[in-house]
Amino acid sequence: MKKTLAPFFRFAMPFLQGSLVKQILVGLILGIALAYAWPSAASSVGILGTIFVNALKGVAPVLVFVLVLSSIANNSAVQSEGMHVKPILGLYAVSTFASAVIAVVASFLWPVEITLAAAEEGLQAPGGIADVITGLVLNVVDNPFRALVNANYIGILTWAIALGLILRRARQGTREMLADAADAVGLVVRVVIRFAPVGIFGLVSQTFATEGFGILGEYVQLLAVLLGAMAFTALVLNPALVWWCTHENPYPLTFMCLKESGISAFFTRSSAANIPVNIDLCRRANVPEATYSVTIPVGATANMAGAAITITVITLSAAHSLGIETGVGTAVFLSVVASICAAGTSGVPGGSLMLIPLACGLFGIDQTTAMQVVAVGFIISVLQDSCETGLNSSSDALFTIAATRRAERLKRERELRAKNM
Repeated sequence: MKKTLAPFFRFAMPFLQGSLVKQILVGLILGIALAYAWPSAASSVGILGTIFVNALKGVAPVLVFVLVLSSIANNSAVQSEGMHVKPILGLYAVSTFASAVIAVVASFLWPVEITLAAAEEGLQAPGGIADVITGLVLNVVDNPFRALVNANYIGILTWAIALGLILRRARQGTREMLADAADAVGLVVRVVIRFAPVGIFGLVSQTFATEGFGILGEYVQLLAVLLGAMAFTALVLNPALVWWCTHENPYPLTFMCLKESGISAFFTRSSAANIPVNIDLCRRANVPEATYSVTIPVGATANMAGAAITITVITLSAAHSLGIETGVGTAVFLSVVASICAAGTSGVPGGSLMLIPLACGLFGIDQTTAMQVVAVGFIISVLQDSCETGLNSSSDALFTIAATRRAERLKRERELRAKNM
């Protein structure tokens, strides 16, 4: 049997182990070239993109349910660790939510419309925050099996959170089983995402053959808003939070973390893979091991400012493209949902894109259209995902070091007050 499969593995392993960024870039270039040189053939290979989108539609609901359920059920260890952990987790939450708000503001100032190949006819926009909340409540109380079948991500998220909180008191073996299930689903997602270059080739070929090459401008505009919001978060928001912690010039520490952690994460495109880099950085910054041994691994899955920006900007671009008007209340509510989604993002490259349909559900956008939006995200992920991971991972070390220095500063102030009394 092994001998029979040996030629297959020799052919497949370079594909499975190669750089996904390079493969997506090759698929993108080949798709554009085919659309330019042979439009009729480009339209025909669109079936590859359809298969890829359908695979995403099939795996995304299960991914959200299992990932969030396992994450919450296995989160009990964080509660009992050192005193410095809670402030760092607070910084993670504030940064993620504030980044989503920044993304909302950027999307309002520079609205971007993207061409979607499959928009549902007669899509109704919510009339305001009251309609959004009404629809949300109805989705929350949906039957869990129907929520999975119909890709009702709000219902899926609600049931995952509820069961996760209950199962935090389950036996260790049960929680380990949930973690194994999350790993198994994550592996399936990795397999699907490995076929992104083929899917992108089909989608790009068909889209450019039917819509023309003016669509390139849309992708550039979308990237500009995304990367601009990430740059603002990295160079303005995060330093402001560091200053609040240390009362010192925040930029030396900010640039050190961007240089030593952000650049590494930019190329690995995985917060999980960058954990050893962040641990070494915290160790050299004299952070207690009891602190960074908890906050760095937790940050790799929960501190997701870049993911919140991606989810928010791309979701609002879909809303703009479909003519859905978004009020301030709805946008703020989207920021909350984007923050929750970001905290449940899978640690694989492109993981944040898989949770965009959940946010799209706030606006009544159907799953087929939402997955077209995800496909657009994969097209621009050559830069988007690298920058997102660089921001996410560098922030893990940045906030861990800053919170530790804040604890030291408060300790010195208490000692000084005690001397003066």
